[in-house]
Amino acid sequence: MVDFHQNGNIATLHNLRTRALDDMTYELETFAPTRKMSLILPCLYSELETEAMPNILAELAKVTYLHRIIIGLDRADEAQFRHARKFFKGLNQNHIVIWNNSPRMLALEERLKNLGLAPTEQGKGKNVWTSMGYLIGCEDTSVMAIHDCDILTYTNEMLARLIYPVANPTFPYQVAKGYYARVGNDKLNGRVSRLLVSPLLIALKRVIGDRDYLDYLRSFRYPLSGEFAMRANILPDLRIPSDWGLEIGVLSEAWRNLAPKAVCQVEIADSYDHKHQQLSPEDANTGLNRMSVDICKAIFRKLAADGTVFTNNVFRTLKATYYRNALDLLEAYYTDAQMNGLTVDRHSEEASIELFADSIMRAGQTFLENPHETPFIPTWNRVHAADPKFLRDMHAAAAADAAEYQ
Repeated sequence: MVDFHQNGNIATLHNLRTRALDDMTYELETFAPTRKMSLILPCLYSELETEAMPNILAELAKVTYLHRIIIGLDRADEAQFRHARKFFKGLNQNHIVIWNNSPRMLALEERLKNLGLAPTEQGKGKNVWTSMGYLIGCEDTSVMAIHDCDILTYTNEMLARLIYPVANPTFPYQVAKGYYARVGNDKLNGRVSRLLVSPLLIALKRVIGDRDYLDYLRSFRYPLSGEFAMRANILPDLRIPSDWGLEIGVLSEAWRNLAPKAVCQVEIADSYDHKHQQLSPEDANTGLNRMSVDICKAIFRKLAADGTVFTNNVFRTLKATYYRNALDLLEAYYTDAQMNGLTVDRHSEEASIELFADSIMRAGQTFLENPHETPFIPTWNRVHAADPKFLRDMHAAAAADAAEYQ
């Protein structure tokens, strides 16, 4: 994606193929002594058994500038946690595997429930939030990066390019969002971003009018990427959703807390492939069916917080406008794919659009029917105010799990 075009109210940092990885790595090593960098890996145990994770581990073993790696492990029993600890021993950096399902961690979660501060849903958002809390408690990190654990095309250059904009002390950026072309196996991928988020943002602008927030989201080339980096000082006041709206939620928090000039997007790969979620039209609680509703709710909540009034009539109009926009964009994606020798299954793409149109209505109905819903996990500042010993106890629990389950 070689270009130098700047469009929108955030900076776009391209990969112009003019700098070697060794040169960037050397500079990151010079930052490292005074600006410690940590990586968070939100991980399902099942991802350890995929072809992606061993390659990610091998690539991370080459990284010399990271201070710490925090692996948040979900959906694991005791034997699987023991295996995970052995699996990650290949990392050269200081690292810890946090077993989120351990009796100690579950007891801490119960403690938060008694305070009314526990995450309401299990999932990636809760995993990331817990790992962020552990990192905050370490009190020794200046820059944090996060990426997924199912990236089939992973190289350590992705991490270097992702973390560099916020690690460089001469740059103004506090948040960097990764982007890339979603191309793999001769297919044009990225259905949710292409067929839901992009046409939905266009439809929202037509239905509710101009909003700076909509222009901000439309500036991102891949708003749903799971790769981002940020300065650690903004973590304690970060509100994130516990559901599939995590990525949109983080961007919304950057919009709420920071000036646009403090946010950038950075090209981290020529192409990118990972595990593909199923559409799951028959089950509203799984796959892209669930994901699309959560993403829509995250956008609607943010717009409502900024003063937009939603009604049933607005959502009906929004659905119709979205549907027409999505079909128009599908034509553009189809011709783009054809031009580049890629395949697009128009039947399945239109089926996705139909499901996403229904998701907009379901998300809108849920939004209207649950005015008292608390959509975000509480900030770590609030948790600390309610229970000043919690972060210390979480560190102790993670260390005790590591010591007991060798």
